Amino acid sequence: MIACDLGSNTFRVVEIDCKSKERVREFEKIVKTADGLAQSGKISFKAQSRIIDAINEAKEIFKLQDAYCVTTAALRIASNSSEVLKNIKDATGVEFKIIDSNKEAKYAKIAVENRLDALKIKSDDYIIMDLGGGSTELIFKEFDKSFDIGIVTIVDIYSLGDIKEGIKKEFLEIKEFAESVKKPQTFIATAGTPTTVAAFLQGMDYENYDYKKVNGTILSLRDIEDALEKLLLLSESERVRWVGVRRDDLIIAGVLMFKEIVEIFGFDEVLVVDDGVREGLALSRCR
Repeated sequence: MIACDLGSNTFRVVEIDCKSKERVREFEKIVKTADGLAQSGKISFKAQSRIIDAINEAKEIFKLQDAYCVTTAALRIASNSSEVLKNIKDATGVEFKIIDSNKEAKYAKIAVENRLDALKIKSDDYIIMDLGGGSTELIFKEFDKSFDIGIVTIVDIYSLGDIKEGIKKEFLEIKEFAESVKKPQTFIATAGTPTTVAAFLQGMDYENYDYKKVNGTILSLRDIEDALEKLLLLSESERVRWVGVRRDDLIIAGVLMFKEIVEIFGFDEVLVVDDGVREGLALSRCR
C-alpha cells in the first residue's frame, strides 16, 4: 500500500506491507510548502515548483498513480489551494486530497499505536505531539486538538532573536489547553523535529538516518536542551549535514517549540516515534 503526505514542510511517501505492517520503501523531501504563507496567505510559485520536482523524483521509485495522497495544514489555510492542487495534478498526474485536522490526527494516531505495538510498548494513557510546519496536533487516546501554528509559520513571523518570546506568545492557547486537561502518563513525540533530535544525539546525520534506531528513543528534557545548544554552535553548512537541506533555518525554531510544549505539559522525558500521517494513511487503507 502506497501513501503520500504533502505537509507544510515535507513531502513524504511510504510503501507499507499490509501483512507485516512494516515499510517496504520510503521517500522524503523538504519542500517548504508553507514558506511565506503567513504573510501572503498563498502557496508561492517557488514552493509549488519544489513540490512538483519532489513528486516527479518520487515517481521514479513509486507508482504514485496507485497511491493515496493527502495534504494538510498549508493547503487547508492557503487561499489558492484549489489552483495549487490543479497545478500539481497537471504537472505530475498525482491528485491530492486536503484532509482536516481530525483526519490528520487520526492517521498519526493509527501510525503511532501500530509502532507502539511493534515495539511492545504499552500505553493506554498518552499525549502524542505532532509538530508540523503549519500546525501542531495534540492527540490523546479519546480526542485531539489542533493549533494553527507550526515551525514554518513561526519562522515566517519571527526573527531568530525574537523567536523564544514569539513561541511563548503563540503557545498561550496551548498553555491554556494543557491547564484544562488531565496530564497523561506518557508523552509521545512524532514528526521531523523530535526524530531529528533523537538521530542527532545518536550521531546519525541526515544521509544516514535510520528510523529503526530512532523509534522508541527516550529523550529527557536535558537531552532536548543539549541538542539545542549543540545545534546553535554549528555553522550553517554543518547544520545542513545533520538536519538536511532547507531545514537548517527551521530546526532551531522546531527544537525550541518542542521543548516549550514538553515543559507546558510538565514532562521530564518523551518517547520518540518516527511513524506519522503517511504511515497511518497506508495502514488505514490496508484495513
